[in-house]
Amino acid sequence: MATQTVIGTQNKVGQTIADPWKMMHEADRTPCFFTGSEVIKEAIRRANCDVMIAYPITPQSEAAALIGELFAEGYIGDYFRGESEFAVMSECAGAAFGGARVFTTTAGPGTMRAMENFPMWAGARLPIQMIVTCRGINSPLSIQPDTLEISYLLNTGMLVWHAETAQDFFDWILKGYMVSEEPDVHLPLALCCDGFFVTHTKDVVNLTPADMCLPPYDPYRSPVPCMDMECPPVRMMRDPFVMKSNYISYATHASWQQEVWAAVERSRKHTIRWLDGMVEVDNPDADILIVASGTAVSQGREAKAVLEEDGIDLGIVKVKSLRPWPEEEIREATKHAKHIIVPEFNVTGWLAKEIRATIPNPDRVYAGPHVCGGMTMPPEIIAADIKKLLGIKAESLAGRGS
Repeated sequence: MATQTVIGTQNKVGQTIADPWKMMHEADRTPCFFTGSEVIKEAIRRANCDVMIAYPITPQSEAAALIGELFAEGYIGDYFRGESEFAVMSECAGAAFGGARVFTTTAGPGTMRAMENFPMWAGARLPIQMIVTCRGINSPLSIQPDTLEISYLLNTGMLVWHAETAQDFFDWILKGYMVSEEPDVHLPLALCCDGFFVTHTKDVVNLTPADMCLPPYDPYRSPVPCMDMECPPVRMMRDPFVMKSNYISYATHASWQQEVWAAVERSRKHTIRWLDGMVEVDNPDADILIVASGTAVSQGREAKAVLEEDGIDLGIVKVKSLRPWPEEEIREATKHAKHIIVPEFNVTGWLAKEIRATIPNPDRVYAGPHVCGGMTMPPEIIAADIKKLLGIKAESLAGRGS
């Protein structure tokens, strides 16, 4: 990569700029007991980030505040609070247009308020990384975990990953910049987690050395020019294209939207390399598979253990990347399955819909159990639904259901 010339030098706070692959795969790691919010801070400490823009909304507020401490320590170039979630995402765009490595966080209604910006980020080819700590977006208002907002992000042109654990979070923030900043990609990344379940619980996370960091962002590797005094914002449409209904306008918009989605597809090879595959499969030959993303994977693992005590063989497919969508991997992982169970922390079952649209014989997909609005998903609920699907009598859990 072009930044190889800086490998081994030090940044302004004395961190050694490392080869990203060696840093993430070969450097010694130290186990630490951190919340997910603290893990976000530690990842950004090592990310050589230029700008972080924040606005408070639960449950991402703690991470945003902790990153403010990094600014005070000199690890972030610029840090400030925006006027609203919409303003934050607009200001992130301005910083990225200027050639900065940009990071921000959001959640729930904040994500929805800022939604207009995300297709703009993608269309402008801005490799901004945004943490989405998913929470409820419906009335009555809830600050509890709910992944419904992910379904809105899937069609923005952004890359979308869904972390299961705090360890995923730490690794994927750093790896995310390596994927999103590739010249043939150069797209924003929405790195999602299930709020509170990840952000506010503690876990052991293996951290890379704090005195090592990523190489700085090189805006001249962008496939489109950054904005400066001599280069107008050519990524944005000029008045004649927008205001006139003519063939050139139609062709420009249509071809560029196709290019954005082609860039999503081009990210596939980089995503596979950095995430060690877009899915993780355990026991793919089982007749019954749980396919899930985020913390529903963790609950699926526990349900697998519960059912194996009853002699029921089960497999697990963890979906890491939602955009690009692992179409071939899902088909391959599920080809032997008679029953495909998709537990989700949302009411609409967007992941089950994606899977049904991907595989042959989609009637094999059981969309559920669903919990939403902040309800937990005990593994017994998943186990009970699987037993019901198999015609095995199971104890009912009062007040719960799909």
